[in-house]
Amino acid sequence: MFFFYLALFLICLPVHAEETVKIGEVNPMSGAIGRYGTTCHQGIGLAIDQANSSGGVLGKKIALLTEDNQSQPGQTSTIVRKFVTQDKVVAIIGDLTSSATLEGGPIAQAAKIPMVTPLATNPKVTQIGNYIFRICFIDEFQGRVMARFALENLRAKRAAILTDTKQDYSIGLSGFFKATFVQGEGEVVREQSYSSGDTDFRAQLTSMKAAGPEIVFVPGYYPEVGIILKQARQLGLTVPFLGCEAWDSPTLIQVAGKAADGCYFSNQFSADDPSAVVREFRKIYQERFGSLPDNFAALGYDAVNVLLDAIKRANSTDSGAIRDALARTKDFPGVSGHITIDAQRNASKPAVILAVKDQKVQYFEKINPD
Repeated sequence: MFFFYLALFLICLPVHAEETVKIGEVNPMSGAIGRYGTTCHQGIGLAIDQANSSGGVLGKKIALLTEDNQSQPGQTSTIVRKFVTQDKVVAIIGDLTSSATLEGGPIAQAAKIPMVTPLATNPKVTQIGNYIFRICFIDEFQGRVMARFALENLRAKRAAILTDTKQDYSIGLSGFFKATFVQGEGEVVREQSYSSGDTDFRAQLTSMKAAGPEIVFVPGYYPEVGIILKQARQLGLTVPFLGCEAWDSPTLIQVAGKAADGCYFSNQFSADDPSAVVREFRKIYQERFGSLPDNFAALGYDAVNVLLDAIKRANSTDSGAIRDALARTKDFPGVSGHITIDAQRNASKPAVILAVKDQKVQYFEKINPD
């Protein structure tokens, strides 16, 4: 009888060896920007696999619970609610877009579950509350960097701006670029707009050409930008176009072809960065997935590693302790640069400028924060 009760007692005990640390991931892995979410997920999964092969975190394996929001509004809030109420995750990675993070973030904040976004750059994201973090630089920094690049590297004094009015991301970047460019004694000679999904930009480009800009700033997503560049060259608008990380897709070059040559865009990461940590990440990622890592893969990879580093420093899976450790992150050696979380839970880190030459995207330079 003693052994019967002993056996029953042992069965009822939690099996600590099988305990896992649950981390949720929400990303757009299908739909309009499914490519972004897919490569981001690959970076996230690679970091989790590497950690688990080294023993996990705090002696426990990491269970990654991945959900696809299908690039659709309304999905992220449902997914985040499931993570916090049903799955009982200790933290959430994602979403990579600002709009979806602004949707899901308040739910994570109310539940006091840390949420780390790889790439949501809108300044409003971390204003949600003290449990929301990002490991990318924000739109203000990116807009200022490209304005300084236009003024100092390209010696441009006359700029035109073409903004996607359906995207808060694009509107914000245009505003930050304009403010810095004008402050640097540049002149914005024409401002035009379009909407995501448009395919004919000739009227806007013709108006811009007539204003005589020396550069054109287009903070838009690659599906439209590829067409914009092609139509601009057809109309004889040959000045350099400048952009942002949303240009980062092979599709842009495939659509624009030679029209993309001579253009520049800012990014969080470049696989051609000569640093040792990037070379190693590039090698491992390429062996695993058969392609070079992009911006989204690198930031997904960094987001996981920053989170796991915080869990280790907290020596706890308590979400409050993890939050506090995330807030103390300083000089974390990520593949996208050394990451320090500031008082507003934003990442202070360098930006990479990429140039398009001979229909190939090439590393040009790295610009550190002021």
